[in-house]
Amino acid sequence: MFIEIYFPQLLKSIFIVIIFLVLRYTAISVIKRYAKKFERLEHRTGLIMKHVDFAVVFFIILCLILIWGVQIKDLGLVMSSVFAVIGVGFFAQWSILSNITSGVIMFFTFPYKIGDYIKIHDKEFPYEGMIEDIKSFHVMVRTKGNELITYPNSMMLQKGVTVIKADDYHELTHEEAEHDKNMTEHGTD
Repeated sequence: MFIEIYFPQLLKSIFIVIIFLVLRYTAISVIKRYAKKFERLEHRTGLIMKHVDFAVVFFIILCLILIWGVQIKDLGLVMSSVFAVIGVGFFAQWSILSNITSGVIMFFTFPYKIGDYIKIHDKEFPYEGMIEDIKSFHVMVRTKGNELITYPNSMMLQKGVTVIKADDYHELTHEEAEHDKNMTEHGTD
């Protein structure tokens, strides 16, 4: 009796879950191929895949709610209340959303990766160092003085950044060491 009454909803639910799982599989396959092609690290790829998983689960739940008879107006009321609370939270901490968005943009478009030496052109706080990690919210940069700087992803998009690839950095460091050695031998600073 139960199955006869709810058979259409069960079929639609199964169909929605299968469709979104296929979309998830396709999206993750594309992301992995992109990451492999452009030498992105597995850690960064994992972060992007978590964002995809979250979106898939969100849309599956939303579709299942609609299939099983929750009225649009009731769902709209609940969602508007939830988004109002989230909006207030993001207004208080707007950088959270912009840093996550920037992290995704940097994964797909920015020319640097972990291991590259960068110079951040910021008038107030100019930094330079080796990228140790790129996370959802910030980039971790190790300076020559062995300081670990966490620099927000949104600022990486807003400021000019000079990238020195790892191989070029080692050549540059070697040249600087040779120059310093020559200066010391000749007694000049």
